[in-house]
Amino acid sequence: FGVVSQIIPTFARKPLFGYDSMVYATASIAFLSFIVWAHHMYTVGMPIAGELFFMYATMLIAVPTGVKVFNWITTMWQGAMTFETPMLFCIGFVFLFTVGGFTGVMLSLAPVDFQYHDSYFVVAHFHYVMVAGAVFSMSAAVYYWLPKWCGRMYNESMGKAHFWISFIGFNLTFFPQHFLGLAGMPRRIPDYALQFTDFNTMSSVGAFIYGTSQLLFLFNVVRTITSGEKTSEEKTWEGAEGLEWTVATPAPYHTFSTPPEVK
Repeated sequence: FGVVSQIIPTFARKPLFGYDSMVYATASIAFLSFIVWAHHMYTVGMPIAGELFFMYATMLIAVPTGVKVFNWITTMWQGAMTFETPMLFCIGFVFLFTVGGFTGVMLSLAPVDFQYHDSYFVVAHFHYVMVAGAVFSMSAAVYYWLPKWCGRMYNESMGKAHFWISFIGFNLTFFPQHFLGLAGMPRRIPDYALQFTDFNTMSSVGAFIYGTSQLLFLFNVVRTITSGEKTSEEKTWEGAEGLEWTVATPAPYHTFSTPPEVK
């Protein structure tokens, strides 16, 4: 969340919309995450009161999560946006994370979860949240700060190719799994019935595409560190803010001899 909240304003040339609400939303998600753990256990035979509590608590997480998504979208709204690789990964993150949020609301409903539980629908939901939330945002972070780390610029065309191949491969891998789960395919099995073959084949092809794109990412990072075009500019990105952009590139050891004044 913090990575996306820093990169989107950089490439939208606008301050983050609703900074205070973003902080409160993050704190709310952190608090609510401690009291929703039994939404994984609707089918164990817990009392109705327990199911209701965990169902409503889980549904409530959608509110601060929605606040964060609208903050990011509103930040981009009418901004002077450019679409370098870090921004593409952030936009991809927002889209995929929102899809994962919608399926999370579906899974939060106790009566409905009896059908979805331990099916491939859960696998699809989990990866739309965690791969988008972690891998896409971390990829954005690497592209965003790599020039500051090593003083060399990555290959932009290769970075954009990495994004689009990853985005297509990811959706081809995990979107069909929603339909597999709705059709009744359980997870954690070594084999599956023949009626699930087509969607599983699509998912396998997408997984190879997505995995191959990460090799392109690795090659781009190594190539940048070893032979990338040197950059001596302190601010690699025009709209970048933050203390790390006020020092030399690459950042020296013992960056600040005295604590900087933050206003």
